[in-house]
Amino acid sequence: MKSLKYRQIEPASIEGNLIKKIASDWMLVTAGDKQKFNTMTANWGGMGYLWNKPVVFVFVRPERYTYQFMESSDGFTLSFFDETCRDALNLCGSKSGRDCDKVAEAGLTPHFTELGLPSFREARLVLECHKLYAYTLSRNDFIDGDPVRIHYSTKGGFHKMYIAEIARVWAK
Repeated sequence: MKSLKYRQIEPASIEGNLIKKIASDWMLVTAGDKQKFNTMTANWGGMGYLWNKPVVFVFVRPERYTYQFMESSDGFTLSFFDETCRDALNLCGSKSGRDCDKVAEAGLTPHFTELGLPSFREARLVLECHKLYAYTLSRNDFIDGDPVRIHYSTKGGFHKMYIAEIARVWAK
């Protein structure tokens, strides 16, 4: 990644409002390997500290094509972009990699990290993540019914939550 003008930083040195980065700026969740990978736009998740490690947590529905890559991989990346890539993020969130080469259509350039994880040259921040825990959300586990009523009534299956250690952070 150093050849792409990235510098490795500590997870605690990530700059900016993390809620805004995920909720408003969005991110690409990408899993797979050099032979085959997929990416999806996401704005649900977070970053923090758990089990004495810097971690992220992300949510992927089983209907999403990216889900099979998340399930078969030990790791994944979260890629964050500047506003000039908003159209690419919109496309990656509205098309399925099952049906087209959405990475090419979005004009993104795949790059593989030293750990072999897929990311993109255009990203301004890349988190290399190693999965620690996964759990499929369940209707019975919700304390407040609003999320179920709003997000799960007719929109597909319950998300699987992945908690992953942030192994490396690359910033431009």
